[in-house]
Amino acid sequence: MNDKIRMLLVEDEQTLADIIADTLGEKEFDVTVAYNGVEGLRRFDERRPDVVVTDIMMPGMDGFSFVDALRRRSADVPVLFLSARSAAEDVVHGFETGGNDYLRKPFAMSELVVRVKALVGRSKVVHASSATHYRIGRFEFDAGRQTLADSGHIQELSAREAEILELLCRHNGEIVPTRLILQRIWGDDTFFNARSLHVFITRLRHLLAGDASVRIVNARGIGYKLQK
Repeated sequence: MNDKIRMLLVEDEQTLADIIADTLGEKEFDVTVAYNGVEGLRRFDERRPDVVVTDIMMPGMDGFSFVDALRRRSADVPVLFLSARSAAEDVVHGFETGGNDYLRKPFAMSELVVRVKALVGRSKVVHASSATHYRIGRFEFDAGRQTLADSGHIQELSAREAEILELLCRHNGEIVPTRLILQRIWGDDTFFNARSLHVFITRLRHLLAGDASVRIVNARGIGYKLQK
């Protein structure tokens, strides 16, 4: 059991929840089921899972509210939304809330398994690395010393610049939701902090402009991604 992926499934359709739990339980998963958001938060505190899969349309506390509350407990646990809601604004809102992936119902169980394993795999890579040094194109970034080096030239970064760049490096190639960055670094996601984040992103883009292969991409309405 110790090598199984601990998954928290939050789904109010009990029949579907049981099918998912039974199917994944036969594979490489240890599944804990909660049938609403409030129970989901309690189960999360008890189990501290490797990954969370949640429905959106639930009574009492919907999936968006659940993940919003979850992110105050953990900024790092990967979250996948399951939902029949397929409108673009729902997908965007899911990422803004702190989700890492979004799978529309109905879905193939094999696709769910692949997506969850991918999320957990990326999360383990992030957590396995305790290094504070990152290679960003031709740059060497030392998060501990808050410096960015390029061919012997060393640029000192502000504490905020270093924190933002390290968070993007830890999730290299993934969209990091704006809301998650704000809550992780500033402690809240007010409009004024969002404006400050935009300023720091602009500064970091300027500092990294010497290597055209390195980009901080704005996924409009969702967040930022470091491409290198």
